[in-house]
Amino acid sequence: MAIKILIADDDAAILDATKMILEFEGYEVRTTLDGGRVVDMLREPTDLLLLDIWMSGHDGKEICRTLKRRDATKKVPIILISASRDVELSASEAGADDWIAKPFDMKNLLAKVKKHTMGTKDPQKKIQLI
Repeated sequence: MAIKILIADDDAAILDATKMILEFEGYEVRTTLDGGRVVDMLREPTDLLLLDIWMSGHDGKEICRTLKRRDATKKVPIILISASRDVELSASEAGADDWIAKPFDMKNLLAKVKKHTMGTKDPQKKIQLI
């Protein structure tokens, strides 16, 4: 079984590029441009959420707080992504498991994804960083 990742970002280019890289590495990836759909999309099994902080009409920090308060989603690792200079502080305040600053290096992204999905579903999986 592949590790399942949900990416929520209002930048279609970032979604497409990140999805392509993660699928190349063997992950099963779903995406959304609409932050308002994240909570509903997490009704399907998900091993990791990559969540943009600033999405059109939606606050990723508040989405993160909501998910971390719910029993059904509180254990899903969330990595907040932002171009903001204070992304680390924002992630900490929102209860996220990690953070990535935009623009991000794909090696860093893959390392963080691996860190937060180790031991889930496919212990034989070996990620080779690009």
